[in-house]
Amino acid sequence: MKRLWIAAALLSACSAWAQQFPAKSVTIVVPFPPGGSNDVFARAVAKKLSEAWKQTVIVDNRAGAGGMIGAAQVSKAPADGYTLLFVSSSYTTGAAIQSLPFDPVTGLTPLASVAKGPMVLTVKNGVPVKTAAELVALARSQPGKLNYGSAGPGSINHFAGELLAQSAGVKMTHVPYKGMGPATADLIGGHIDVLVASSPSVMQHVKADKVKGLGVTSAKPSPLVPGLDAVAKDVPGYEVELWWGMLAPPGVPPAIAGQINADVNRALASSEMIEIFSKEGAEPWPQSPAQFAGVVKGDIERWKKVAKDANIKVD
Repeated sequence: MKRLWIAAALLSACSAWAQQFPAKSVTIVVPFPPGGSNDVFARAVAKKLSEAWKQTVIVDNRAGAGGMIGAAQVSKAPADGYTLLFVSSSYTTGAAIQSLPFDPVTGLTPLASVAKGPMVLTVKNGVPVKTAAELVALARSQPGKLNYGSAGPGSINHFAGELLAQSAGVKMTHVPYKGMGPATADLIGGHIDVLVASSPSVMQHVKADKVKGLGVTSAKPSPLVPGLDAVAKDVPGYEVELWWGMLAPPGVPPAIAGQINADVNRALASSEMIEIFSKEGAEPWPQSPAQFAGVVKGDIERWKKVAKDANIKVD
């Protein structure tokens, strides 16, 4: 009887805590500099949550180590829901190759997925192919001759390019750059052969006939990038999507995690959010905390295998 009373009291306290949340300002840590998609999406979500909660929601940019400095700080924050972390799929590629001061799976609590969008497989105009199948055939006939660019070692572009090579059973040479800007410029200039990049990075150049778009990296064709088929049509099983979401320190009460998830999901349905996502080549992606946790864990496991097979390491 005493145990039942204690359990009931704890449940009641948890429920009351959730009903009172948030009773003060909430901070969303963005582990990247201002201006990128992580920052844009975080600020849009913060605005909606502030309106719903009638509390100030602060966006705090703490850049460094590919996003892992901010992540490590949040992993040590109080588990009360007042310090949150906004990440993208690059969190999982970083976790796959970096030695971290916290467990990337259990050291943070997935709360809500926010958005997702495909990348685009592109080639320079001088490569004599029009489809992903033709690119694979060309790469197979010339092992290691074709090269692919990326935003840097261990970037999502690096992993996407390497996964393509592994999935198709071909060999291409990786050429790392310091960011997508110079990588895209060299694709247009004909200095690299292949680049897997976000649609905002390359589709304007595809439409201007400066580079060729061969397909999207989502499992199926995407309305976000009309006119391109899925690479998976020619390379079965190939799928890479950019995503963004919110995490919290470990041990956040389920009632608070559930409330934040529900409030974020409501925000995602607004026309304002849909328009913001669309400009960055993404769409709303509401899920439960458990579903999002499965995505985070699954991606880390997948990228660890790709990194091991390709010997991808942090410089």
